[in-house]
Amino acid sequence: MSSISTDRRPLLERRIRWIVAATITYNVVEAGVALVAGRIASSSALIGFGLDSVVEVLSAAAVAWQFSAPDPRTRERAAMRTIALSFFGLAAFVTVDAVRTLLTAAEPEHSTVGIVLAAVSLAVMPVLSWAERRTGRELGSASAVADSRQTLVCAYLSAVLLVGLVLNSTLGWWWADPIAAVVIAGFAVREGIEAWKGEACCTPVSQLVGDGEHCADGCC
Repeated sequence: MSSISTDRRPLLERRIRWIVAATITYNVVEAGVALVAGRIASSSALIGFGLDSVVEVLSAAAVAWQFSAPDPRTRERAAMRTIALSFFGLAAFVTVDAVRTLLTAAEPEHSTVGIVLAAVSLAVMPVLSWAERRTGRELGSASAVADSRQTLVCAYLSAVLLVGLVLNSTLGWWWADPIAAVVIAGFAVREGIEAWKGEACCTPVSQLVGDGEHCADGCC
């Protein structure tokens, strides 16, 4: 079994840095738009989505910090713990927001900006997640794969937000969004626990046999 070549590793590490930079930039913009639109429409779902984007920035920043080191592998454990905490923070934000929405039965106003934002995020986030996960698997970086899962959770939240806003605008089903959000929060907690334990892709693709049939870390 061969390991990653000396020339290949720096290329993959640079790719991770570019992907993380794009993720951070997009989420900063996303957070600003969501928070402003949420305040205008009195939408707790949009405000919660904006806060989730802030959490995603923290997760991506942990990976950026790790790969700024001469040898990113020395910061793997700390980055994984930070990502795990960001998962827990995301779950907490989503759950509190969902429960508050259900208890107050607050019906937000229609938000065209919110619907467009959710649709754009639903298209962008899976692409960023896929690119980071693919590169992280090849590099054998547990933190990069864990962060890609964080990005994918945000894509799920984008779908939930989009469905919730559309159902609220068309059918008045204000409760659809918070109920689905609680389910996704549970998923985020599970991913956070796995990240805390370090259960992510730790085997470089170059060391796998065949098409990944011998992969035991769930990343293949």
